[in-house]
Amino acid sequence: MAITSQSPVFVVLTATGLTLARTLASRIDADIHGLQGRCPDAPYQFDDTIAHIGALFVAGRPIIGVCASGILIRAVAPYLLHKTADAPLLALSDDGLNIVPLLGGHHGGLKIAKALASKYDCHIAVTTAGNITWAVSLDEPPQGWRLANPDQATSVMATLLAGTGARRDGEAHPALDKWLAEVPHGDDVILTATMRAIHPASNQLVFCPQQLVLGVGCARGCAADELISHVLEHLATHDLNPAAIAAIVSVDIKADEPAIKALAAHLDVPFQVFDVARLEAETPRLANPSDVVFNEIGAHGVAEAAALAATGANGRLIVEKQKSASATMAVAMLDTPCVDIIKLGGRKTGRVMLVGIGPGQSSWRTPEASRMIQTADELVGYGLYIDILGAIAAHIPRRDFKLGEEEARCRYALETAATGKDVAIICSGDAGIYAMGALVFELLDRTDDTGGVSDAARRVEIVSAPGISALQAAAARSGALLGHDFCTISLSDLLTPWTAIEQRIHAAGAGDFVIAFYNPVSMRRRSQLAAARDILISYRGDNVPVLLAQNLGRPDEKLTYITLGTLNIDDVDMLTVVMVGAQSSRMFERGAGPAIYTPRGYAKHLDNSMSQDKETKA
Repeated sequence: MAITSQSPVFVVLTATGLTLARTLASRIDADIHGLQGRCPDAPYQFDDTIAHIGALFVAGRPIIGVCASGILIRAVAPYLLHKTADAPLLALSDDGLNIVPLLGGHHGGLKIAKALASKYDCHIAVTTAGNITWAVSLDEPPQGWRLANPDQATSVMATLLAGTGARRDGEAHPALDKWLAEVPHGDDVILTATMRAIHPASNQLVFCPQQLVLGVGCARGCAADELISHVLEHLATHDLNPAAIAAIVSVDIKADEPAIKALAAHLDVPFQVFDVARLEAETPRLANPSDVVFNEIGAHGVAEAAALAATGANGRLIVEKQKSASATMAVAMLDTPCVDIIKLGGRKTGRVMLVGIGPGQSSWRTPEASRMIQTADELVGYGLYIDILGAIAAHIPRRDFKLGEEEARCRYALETAATGKDVAIICSGDAGIYAMGALVFELLDRTDDTGGVSDAARRVEIVSAPGISALQAAAARSGALLGHDFCTISLSDLLTPWTAIEQRIHAAGAGDFVIAFYNPVSMRRRSQLAAARDILISYRGDNVPVLLAQNLGRPDEKLTYITLGTLNIDDVDMLTVVMVGAQSSRMFERGAGPAIYTPRGYAKHLDNSMSQDKETKA
C-alpha cells in the first residue's frame, strides 16, 4: 500500500505563492493553506508557519511549500524518521520554475513533482542517482502495479547504475513499458512483469499488476495463522504472487474478524466488505454455491461471491473456493490493474478513532493523534475542541455537538463508522479520562433494550490515541506535584450523585493523595469546590499548596499558586483544573517563580543508606 493516500497541501507564505498554488492545486487535487495576514484569501489559514508545517508532516500529509527549502527543513527536522516513513516534502519557488523533492521522493514526492512540472513546465531538481540518469524510480512503479521484492531495490539499482542496462521479461503491459522506456537495455539486471509466484534472482526486480482480488470467509474466532497459511499455500499452488493482490474482500458480518484483519496486514492490502444482498446477487456465477452458507447468512457463498462482486461483470474466478478447517478463500481477476480501490465496490470496515488532543497547543498533540485526525473521513465532537485543531483539520468534514449531547455524539460516531467511514471523536486532554472513551464502550456493551447500538456499529474497529491530560500539563508547568501517589475527582454532579463525590473526597483526604479536581465549577454549580476545600482542610490543614491551572497550553494560560486555606471559589472557572497538594507537598520560590513538588522519599532512603554505610564502616 502507499505510504500515504492523503491529499497534498500547498503551504504558501505570500500572495504570489497563493496565486501559483491556485493554478496548480487542481492538477493534483491539493488543499491550500496560507499564512494568516499575508494570504487572507487562502481557503485555510494558519498563524505559526514552523508549527503548522511540522504538524502536517507528522500527520503524513504530502507538503508542497511555496517557500525557501530552509523553512521546510527546519520545520520537519525534529520529526524525521526513515525514508520509507517520512511524508513527501517538496519546495516550489515563487515563480514556479523550480521544484525540489526534499523527502519522500520514492513514495509520492516525484509523482507530485512530475504532475506539477507537466502543468507549469517547471524544472525538477533531484539528486537521486537513478532519477538523474533516467527520471524513474524503480521502487515506485505506476499506479496499479506493485514491486514484489522491495528489499532488493537498492542493490539492484546500484547494479544497474554501475552497468549498461536492464533486460525486460515477463508479460507486456503498456503502462509498465512506458514507465521503463528510459531505462537502457542490457544484461546487468532483470525487470520482470508477472503475476506468477517466482523467486527473484539477486539482480532481478519483479513487478506485479494488481489484478487479483482475494475473497475470504472464516468461522468466528478463526486463528490468524490458519487463515494466513491457508491463503499463502493456495496462492503458491496456483502460482500466484501475493503482490498481485489488490484487496481482500468478505461479507460485512466479518468486518471485525481479527484473522481477516491480520491477513490484510500481512499482505499489506485494503480490506473491503459487501452486504449479504450483494453477495447473493453473485449466486449464478458461483462455482461452489452452498445451501449451508445460505441458511446461515442469507447468501450462497462468501469467498467466491465477494471476489466476483469486487471484480465486476468482466471479472472471472481463477481460484475456486478452497477450504481449511475454519476458513475459505477464492481468487478472482480484474481485466486491468486496479488503480482505485473505490471502484471495487463494497466499503471499508469503518473505524471510530478516540483522539485526545491534549489541553490545547499542537506541540502537545501526539503524532499518532495527528495522523488519526488527518486520515478521518469525518470529525465529531464538541465544536470548541474541533476549532482548537485549527487549519490542520479545516478541510475535513465535521459534525458538531453541544455540551450535554455526549451520548448522541458517540452514537452518531459509531453508526456513521458502521457505514464504512473512519470517524474521529475529538476530545480535549485524553479521550479515556473524563471524556468519550468510556461512553463509546458503554454503548457497545449495552443490549438492544437498554439503548445499545446496531450490530453493524458493534463491528467497527475502535482505536484510541492517548493525549496529555490537564493534570499532567498542570504538574509539568508547575514543578512535580504528581511525584507521589495522586488521584483525580470530578466535581460535576450531572452524572454522579454529590453523596458519592463527597465520599471520594473523604477517601482521598484520608489517604493523603494529591488531588486533581476536574470540572470544579460551572455557571450554576458553585458550592461543591468550597465543600471539597473544607473537607480536605479537616484532613491536611489549610497550609498545603494548591495550584489553579487555567487554559493550559493556550495563549491565555495562567497558573496561580495558593494554599488550601486561601482558595477562593471566584478565582476558578470552567477551564481550570484545581490541584491540591498532599501533606508532604512543598511549594518554594525560585528565580523564575514558585514551584510545587511532592517528594517520594528518595532523600529519606538516601539518609538511611548513608547511616547503614557508616555503621558498617564503624
